[in-house]
Amino acid sequence: MSNDDHYGGGGEVGGTGQTRTRLPDSPSDPHGPRRGPRPTRGLVTVVGVVVLLVAAIAFANRSTDTPDTTTADKAPQTTATSATGTPPVTTKSAGIPKGFAHDEQGAQSAATNYAVALGSDAMFNKNTRHALVDGIYAPQAAAALKGPQDAAYSPAFLARLGLDANGVPPQGSTFVTRTVPVGTRVVSYGPTAAKVSVWYTGLIGMSGEKSTDPVRTTWKTWTFELNWVAEDWKVVDDTQQDGPAPVPGDVPVSTSDDMSKAIKEFGGFTYAR
Repeated sequence: MSNDDHYGGGGEVGGTGQTRTRLPDSPSDPHGPRRGPRPTRGLVTVVGVVVLLVAAIAFANRSTDTPDTTTADKAPQTTATSATGTPPVTTKSAGIPKGFAHDEQGAQSAATNYAVALGSDAMFNKNTRHALVDGIYAPQAAAALKGPQDAAYSPAFLARLGLDANGVPPQGSTFVTRTVPVGTRVVSYGPTAAKVSVWYTGLIGMSGEKSTDPVRTTWKTWTFELNWVAEDWKVVDDTQQDGPAPVPGDVPVSTSDDMSKAIKEFGGFTYAR
């Protein structure tokens, strides 16, 4: 992965093309951890012996077990989308990666990078949105998509997000929209067509002192139907659905200043499988 940021200005991901994704530590004790009563030397010795005994038993059991070579009840592969170290692309056009490999890994990389691009704040300006759509979708799909998208990203809709008609946030505020892929799944694959699902978490909202739409997270799965067109993978259709979503953590919400600073300082990635 590279940390180059090519998908718009401040916030980069969170909205989508055909189906938009709109997309904030607890303080430590200043006195440090309290020390408990100091154990006696005898107790330390006993505990050490028990730990060594448990470790020895575990090692003995492991070394005498016979590996199960049957495949009937094996769980699904858990490393299906682990990184291979192979760069996903070598070139870009208008900030959009292109030249993906003509294989399953290339289709996964294409779908993931397209999710990032289509979730950026570039989707909230007509000119940059059209450039993204032309670079990501097959020509016929792009031509059919622009009109409905322009209607969906109307001035009234942008105003509800706190943006002006050009997708620009108020002075002193930062519009946050970012897609962060978690993993991919190949639904189907062939030399000329592939279907790939991208599971991601998204950020969406306005960071600023006067914001009434604070930055929040979403969890969605974005499925892309891709065709091999002009020596590259291009989107011909895409859909989204909610989840899978984990249980929210206990991390305290950041201030609007911290959120704005993070969005500006932490760039996006080019994603490989």
